[in-house]
Amino acid sequence: MIFLLYLLVGVIAGVLAGLFGVGGGTIIVPALLLCFQWQAVPAGLQTHLAIGTSLATIVITSVSSTLAHHRAGAVRWPVALWLTPGIAAGVWAGAFVAAALPGEQLQRLFGLFAWLIAMQMWFGWQPAGHSEVPGKGGLTLAGAVIGGVSALFGIGGGSLTVPFLSWCRVRMQEAVATAAACGFPIALVGALGYAYQGWSQAGLPPHSAGFVYLPALLGIAITSLPCARVGARLAHRWPAATLKKVFAGFLLLIGALLLAGIGH
Repeated sequence: MIFLLYLLVGVIAGVLAGLFGVGGGTIIVPALLLCFQWQAVPAGLQTHLAIGTSLATIVITSVSSTLAHHRAGAVRWPVALWLTPGIAAGVWAGAFVAAALPGEQLQRLFGLFAWLIAMQMWFGWQPAGHSEVPGKGGLTLAGAVIGGVSALFGIGGGSLTVPFLSWCRVRMQEAVATAAACGFPIALVGALGYAYQGWSQAGLPPHSAGFVYLPALLGIAITSLPCARVGARLAHRWPAATLKKVFAGFLLLIGALLLAGIGH
């Protein structure tokens, strides 16, 4: 019964990610919080377990996305490769910071982040291009910031990497593709960091690898990939502006619930 629930989470996360063009972590983390409450996971562990598991699912989905963008020749690999060292350091540090935060505080931070993403989608905020792609040091520093924030919220970093690359006057298609490529090291290092930080944690449900819940990882991975393709096809049939505002409203509601400390 529990595994079927995670298959359903994968369906919902996949369709919505494909439909609205947002990273799965924005959807998966709140969904997992509800599931873990239903499973009676201790309140102080729910948020860490949700974020770690979300990052682990993105490891799988990012491979498919990156390969598709690579075949289209849209990934700017030199940029992605120089972002990666900073991303790895930032994500590992972010996982340590997250592990030190109380679950309630981490949940409320995610609620605030959901509100910021909602406002960006509602108003269509995009940074104006005022710069060129920085050198190797600048890319590594930017990667560290992107990685640190991504690790705190269990996301693949697209909501941060795409605006950064757009500001650097990278074409939107290439920005999205390069952000997808950066999602893999973010998710891999983040999932390993959360697994390491939670390895000796008491009270985790059976079949957990630290702060990564393996049944949820498997269930979401099985259904999210094919359902993301379904969502992407639907997105071409429905008005994009309306879709984004509907999803922004959904994120505002989720953010409000998380800021209110649901489950704590």
